[in-house]
Amino acid sequence: MTQKFTVYHNPRCSKSRAVVAMLEDRGQSFEVIRYLDEPPTIQTLTHLQNLIGCGVRDMMRTGEAVYKERNLGADHLSDEDLRAEIVENPILLTRPIIACGDKKAVIGRPLENVLALFQD
Repeated sequence: MTQKFTVYHNPRCSKSRAVVAMLEDRGQSFEVIRYLDEPPTIQTLTHLQNLIGCGVRDMMRTGEAVYKERNLGADHLSDEDLRAEIVENPILLTRPIIACGDKKAVIGRPLENVLALFQD
């Protein structure tokens, strides 16, 4: 049975390209969302966070200049604040994120994380 995957993809990222290639090699059906062009909504980010089972900061690229410029490491910021920052500055979203339907999602770093999506 083929599962439906969604890849939050940045084509300039080698890990993101490797995930797309892995899914293609496995003959998997998947949708690509170029999140820099089509930022996720707060609802989508919340859903992904729940599927991954991580904190919002775990989904963020903390090394990005905008993270430091906007002092997003500050303790007083809520999850809602951080998700709003990702929507406004999608470069903050870590990549790639791969969702398997509404069952599970992983951050594709390292690439081996994606293999967990193929196990029931």
